[in-house]
Amino acid sequence: MKQFIDFIPLILFFIVYKISPQAVDVLGHSFMVGGIYSATAMLIASSLVVYGVLYVRQGKLEKSQWLTLIACLVFGSLTLAFHSETFLKWKAPVVNWVFALIFAGSHFIGDRLLIQRIMGHALTLPQAVWTKLNIAWIVFFLFCGAANLYVAFTYQEFWVDFKVFGSLGMTLLFLVGQGIFLARHIHDADPSTQPSNKKRED
Repeated sequence: MKQFIDFIPLILFFIVYKISPQAVDVLGHSFMVGGIYSATAMLIASSLVVYGVLYVRQGKLEKSQWLTLIACLVFGSLTLAFHSETFLKWKAPVVNWVFALIFAGSHFIGDRLLIQRIMGHALTLPQAVWTKLNIAWIVFFLFCGAANLYVAFTYQEFWVDFKVFGSLGMTLLFLVGQGIFLARHIHDADPSTQPSNKKRED
């Protein structure tokens, strides 16, 4: 479920983006609603609300959530300040590549791989399987970053659709694949499936 919380602001961003630009009067002030810039403002505001609520309820945010929030604030603010959507186009690639770097760094820093720290409380797996799983996450984030960058600057009319539904689809497919992978290997660490070394009594 945590993986999909990040998509709430993105979905709201998509909805506002798809609205035909129009002026809306609020308390005597006129605001433009619809299009990339009002959608960016919605992305920033909804991210602050979503992660603010999580922070109040949990008393903290995970590092990945802090990274996502900070990236949203930085790239979203630059988009509005310079009135250029180019900054927002770089948000998804940069965030994905930073995640890939963090997962890769756990191979050299710390006593456990990052995926093992995240899922180790719920699963017991052979170390070789944890390594493969961590590498899979690195490849996934590298691919997502590259895909977002390619679509954003090559198919500009579709980049917002891909940013939301393409990223969501890739995440769902990867999690399904991870589930299948774990189902094949989880028994390797189950003591009940290991051969017994106990000698049979005559």
